[in-house]
Amino acid sequence: MTAKAPRRKHIPLRTCIICRQTQGKRELVRVVRTLATGVQVDPTGKLAGRGAYLCRSRACWDQALRSLRLNSALKTTLTTEEMAALREFAATL
Repeated sequence: MTAKAPRRKHIPLRTCIICRQTQGKRELVRVVRTLATGVQVDPTGKLAGRGAYLCRSRACWDQALRSLRLNSALKTTLTTEEMAALREFAATL
C-alpha cells in the first residue's frame, strides 16, 4: 500500500479593497459594520456583519480613508467618530 501525502490546510484568500491584491485572510485587516456598534476594526475576523479587507500598508489605509471606497464596500456612510477611530488604528501600522 502507498502512504497518502498529508493534506495541506486550506488558507482562505481575501482581496484588499484598495490595491486589489489577494492575500491570506490573516494577513489582511478586516473592517466590519455591525448593527450594534457601527464600523470598527475586527482583529479576530469573526465579528458578525458586513466586512471589507485592507492591507496592513499605510498607503492603502490612507487611500481608503480619503476615498469613498470603504463607504461603498460596507454599504454605509462613516461617521466622524468612526473615521477618527480608523485613522487612529491606521497610525499604528
